[in-house]
Amino acid sequence: MKTRILDVARWAALVLVIGFAVRELAANWTEFWRTLRGIAWESSGLSLLALVASIAVSTYGWQVVVNGLGAPVGYRRGARICLVGQLGKYVPGSVWAYLLQMELGRKAGLSRARVFTGSLVQFGIGLVAALPLAVLAGPRTWLLATIPAAAVLHPKVLSWGASRVLKLARRPPMERELTGRRTVTAFGAALVAWCLQGVHLWLLAGSDLLTCVGAMALAMTAGTFAFLLPSGAGVREAVLVAVLTAAGIPAGQALAYALTSRVMFTVADLLTALAAAGTPWRPRSGRPLAGMAARPG
Repeated sequence: MKTRILDVARWAALVLVIGFAVRELAANWTEFWRTLRGIAWESSGLSLLALVASIAVSTYGWQVVVNGLGAPVGYRRGARICLVGQLGKYVPGSVWAYLLQMELGRKAGLSRARVFTGSLVQFGIGLVAALPLAVLAGPRTWLLATIPAAAVLHPKVLSWGASRVLKLARRPPMERELTGRRTVTAFGAALVAWCLQGVHLWLLAGSDLLTCVGAMALAMTAGTFAFLLPSGAGVREAVLVAVLTAAGIPAGQALAYALTSRVMFTVADLLTALAAAGTPWRPRSGRPLAGMAARPG
């Protein structure tokens, strides 16, 4: 009975976050469609494809980190946990994506602590990767901020920070510490994902490519810190409008591009999550993967 109740609760939570994502899509649909009609279909299609590619690369970075904390997860299984769980960001609040990822990870046989740690570490790595790219859209003095931030990427520092968070949350300690190779790989994946998001904006707005890369890194990071808003709504757009306007694009048109980008992100998130949701938790033979036995959460 308890297992059935938990399953119902998980499905209810998933329906809730999908509902918020669809609501976000519908709220901006009119402005999105008006702007999209003025963009060549080749550019808009490639722009959406760049977003899907950035999500795939980011998911790979998440999987690299989670694999470094225990037995291998596998990309398909990791994608289901990461992508479906990330829909929680459309619900106002800072914890829903993490909670949903933890529950999906638990269903796949991973401890909640491991999934939470992996998501937290990847967030930190992505933030550090965004800093040097954000310089492209702002004052070059911001580059000084990347020097102390780079120290966070040391595996010992990342492992220590994650251990402290787990201790404060009264969760079990990490199964193993991160290695330098995995940290560098996850950092590289974050850089590629940020650049692909910049390509997405460049294909829409036609502004300078480097400026678009910096604008997306800066806007997405700012939106992440606006954790009380669903997916950083409003904050991300304000940053994009400011950067595009400074690049010579009229404010009204810059806002239209920002809203179009927002809707495209939602479409890409839903498409990738739905694709990942169709992957099985276990092989068709029904046998669990080696090293994937369920652990206490």
